[in-house]
Amino acid sequence: MNHLLRRLFPAIAIWLIILPTLSGCWDNKDINHRALPIAMGIAKREGIYVVILQIPEPGLGATKIRIVQQTGTTINEIVDRMSKNMESQVDLLHLKVVLFEASFAEVGVHDIVETFMRAHALSPNTMAAICDEPIDTFFHNIEFYNKNNGTVLINFFEKNAGWNPHIAADRIWELYRSMRSYTRDTVVPIIRSGKGTVIESRGSAVIRNGRFVERLSSDETLLINVFNGISARGKIEVMDHATVQIIGTSIRRRSFIQNGRPILTVSVTLKGSLVETRGQPTIDQIKKEIDEQLTVRFEGMLRKLQKENADILGTGQLFRTKYNRVELSHWRTDYFPQLRIDIKFNSIIQNTGNLKAQAQ
Repeated sequence: MNHLLRRLFPAIAIWLIILPTLSGCWDNKDINHRALPIAMGIAKREGIYVVILQIPEPGLGATKIRIVQQTGTTINEIVDRMSKNMESQVDLLHLKVVLFEASFAEVGVHDIVETFMRAHALSPNTMAAICDEPIDTFFHNIEFYNKNNGTVLINFFEKNAGWNPHIAADRIWELYRSMRSYTRDTVVPIIRSGKGTVIESRGSAVIRNGRFVERLSSDETLLINVFNGISARGKIEVMDHATVQIIGTSIRRRSFIQNGRPILTVSVTLKGSLVETRGQPTIDQIKKEIDEQLTVRFEGMLRKLQKENADILGTGQLFRTKYNRVELSHWRTDYFPQLRIDIKFNSIIQNTGNLKAQAQ
């Protein structure tokens, strides 16, 4: 035994000397040998997935965009096949936007979203959107504008760039959360390639249990953003009399049960700035019309949501202490359709511009 240890001692000593110098990165792949897509389009036709990746390729003076398309029975299989046929390994961790073709989203995207979250294949903060045309047509149409700028699609959803309060903002983890929640659904932006612009907003998609079940207009999306406390510096057209830009919102909500029916009282304060007028409306007239217009719009939207049992307002969250877990599991079907929301808008015009003299 002692003889064996004496023979192995030099080899053990060499390993102990070398071991601290190893960085543990011997199996990492250099970033120059990775393809980092920034957008992914997914469709499903006749049981086969169609995946399109938009991959920027930095060059001298400009960034070129490569469009790679592949089909298969699973997303992982498709990505592996793309990697096999490319000179670089496809890495989805830098993906910024995932587009689901509308016809595919109507059937349901829950399998894909669960796969993304389970496999950690991409960041949970990746934006999700619905493409209102075939995804291959969409990527083909925007390719011309992306030849020298690969950030057009990303900037459209970037809050510091092209995002607008009339556009929904939803991420993969929020989609996943809605699929697992008894009391909260979600809303996803709908886009397509534009004629005068690169991308055109088409409102929002109501997603219930991973399925696209209803459409909302841009004006209704603005209300959703206000209700959910998302920045809403959007503009409201007031009965052809004026245009008011929202510069601040606050909301108060109180929930209770009355005669077995869930009731929610909501008070929304909008601080606005007058940016345009037509005719000779007074400030009081504009404020009254804003409040009435938003109330009518909200009630119409609520009726559509209750018809589809889709609680994208997350009102069920406000009743979590008033119903037990078993009752909350039936929130969408038994309680949300009965929910009464008494909403009151209170507009405050802070900057009246040329109308100040008339208001006095």
